[in-house]
Amino acid sequence: MLRGAYAFVDLETTGCNPVRDRITEVAIVSVRDGQITERWEHLVDPGVPIPESIQALTGIDNQMVQGQPRIERLAEEIHQRLDGVTFVAHNARFDHGFLRNALKRAGLAFRGPVLCTVKLSRRLHPEEPRHNLDALIARHSLACGARHRAMGDAAATCEFVLKMADALGEDAISGHIAALTRLSSLPTRIPAEVLDAIPDTPGVYLFFDERDAPLYVGKSINLRTRVLSHFSSDHSNPREMQIAQQTARIEWHETAGELGALLRESQLVKDLVPVYNRRLRRHAALCSIRWSGEPGSVPEIVSGPEVVESGLQHLHGLFRTASAARKALLEMADEHKLCPRLLGLEKGRGACFRSQVGKCSGACAGRETPIKHAARLAEALTRLKLVSWPWEGPVAIREASPGYGEDVHVVDRWCYLGTFRSQDELLQRDLFERRAAFDMDTYKLLVAHLMRNRRARVMPLAEAGNVLRAGARH
Repeated sequence: MLRGAYAFVDLETTGCNPVRDRITEVAIVSVRDGQITERWEHLVDPGVPIPESIQALTGIDNQMVQGQPRIERLAEEIHQRLDGVTFVAHNARFDHGFLRNALKRAGLAFRGPVLCTVKLSRRLHPEEPRHNLDALIARHSLACGARHRAMGDAAATCEFVLKMADALGEDAISGHIAALTRLSSLPTRIPAEVLDAIPDTPGVYLFFDERDAPLYVGKSINLRTRVLSHFSSDHSNPREMQIAQQTARIEWHETAGELGALLRESQLVKDLVPVYNRRLRRHAALCSIRWSGEPGSVPEIVSGPEVVESGLQHLHGLFRTASAARKALLEMADEHKLCPRLLGLEKGRGACFRSQVGKCSGACAGRETPIKHAARLAEALTRLKLVSWPWEGPVAIREASPGYGEDVHVVDRWCYLGTFRSQDELLQRDLFERRAAFDMDTYKLLVAHLMRNRRARVMPLAEAGNVLRAGARH
């Protein structure tokens, strides 16, 4: 027996993005205490053409939805069937996200636990390699009147859960469902309406205590899901519990995509220094190992302005302290049998002690030429080589989302100068001067995005103003 009230939901849509794409069909199978009480389905006019690939998959074409109601007209009916019951779907994040956004546009919000039958299947049958709906239909002999149509898939999902309830018994299935639908336990000082307003979009979020002091800054490609995870009723560690207990206010900022969220998070942590953020905090002076590559030249540890002003040329590795850089050189000497004297790690003349015990190849004693030693040092330092700035001046990185608009992130010599959404903001060059600062975390994420992402949209700064001006006209 499946105790409680459930809504088994399936949607057909024009695509996979809950912000940009639209719903073409909705089906809801309502169940109370193990009995199906209603089957409700409706085609929906998405207001946009249905891609041919989607038409081929679902069988729903543009002619079928012509004249059907828009989702806003069906919002009240859908809301009545979903609010306060357990929302069940196969890959629930997809269907739940679409309906939340659709109802939000209509000024409505629904609350209740969410159960994903993909996760339920994996929990009940971990030995099985596949848990998509086709696999479940075949494995459990489920009836499906029309695959990839909303009612067919919703009914099959419902039958799967009811079969599992009959096979396992009421207590067992209730335990599994409870584990998978951990309800968020909101701090008493935060109204439920606040969570309803958090979007399913990329961005950063901030937690503040009752004195409005910053507790934590985080980022996510789905703000709502990530924020809710902090308030799980069974916190996995004391730190999460402390954050949840102390949070009195939540703030969030949407971004066009993941890069903007990463940059904003790193900047906010360094500016606000939240209590529970340690990894991204600002450090006074970074250090690096500078080596020209010439035989006989000695690597040196440089810090502060020498790191930034060099443009990262001839620099290897970024370290928070000089001792950390020195430790890296020592480990390199051990691993590659390099001479510590030629690395500037110890003083003296003649053969070093490590050479006498076979831990140095003997460049200090004439058993190895300076050229060979330099070649091995170059090989050892290769993995630490910093990426020099490849452009002549500052550049703009474009990042866009159909439901949000376009952001332009301005960067110069790996320093993050700001994110802009209008030409007027971009023309405030004095703002660049105040915010420009070389930061290790920002360097790493920008290198990962720009040097390893062929689809990154980079342009000279002079072109960025035209892009923002054109975007404003539209």
